[in-house]
Parts: sequence; structure tokens; C-alpha cells
Amino acid sequence: MSPSLSLEGPVEFLDGKLVLRIPLDQGGTDLVPLTRAIASVVGDELVVEIQPWLAEKLGIRAGSMVVVSNLNGRFNLIRSDDNDPQKGM
Repeated sequence: MSPSLSLEGPVEFLDGKLVLRIPLDQGGTDLVPLTRAIASVVGDELVVEIQPWLAEKLGIRAGSMVVVSNLNGRFNLIRSDDNDPQKGM
């Protein structure tokens, strides 16, 4: 099992979809096996597509900051309250 990791980054709107781009050399490689159904490797990044229902549930949109981790051997995605530009709106 790979070491535990936690990364924070922005949600982007790309080709009509909400995505999170995770550089492979900054932990994306460790997340590839956990995201096979929802992500693809594009160049040197893991591109995770965020389904509309999940974005709504998490209260995220393009520009929102999220945290991903591999806690418990699963891909975890949560909204980052401290860095989300929607905070206080």
C-alpha cells in the first residue's frame, strides 16, 4: 500500500466538465489505481472528472478548493472550507 497522502487544489471547468487535475509527480501516481472509473492520465496529470451530483452534494464549482487523499486505501474528495472562494457567500 502506498503511503498516506493528502493534496489540495482547485476544481476547474474543462471541456464542459468539472475536473481536478493532479500532477503525477506530486502524488497523482499513488491515486491512479484508486480512480480508474472516474479519472484518466493525460500527459503528466491525473484528471479526475467530478460528476454534477457530487459537485452539488459537496457544494463545489469551478474555482472551489478541494482536498483529495488516499485514506483507508480509497480515493477521498472533500471540499476545503478554509480555501474555498465560496466561503462566506
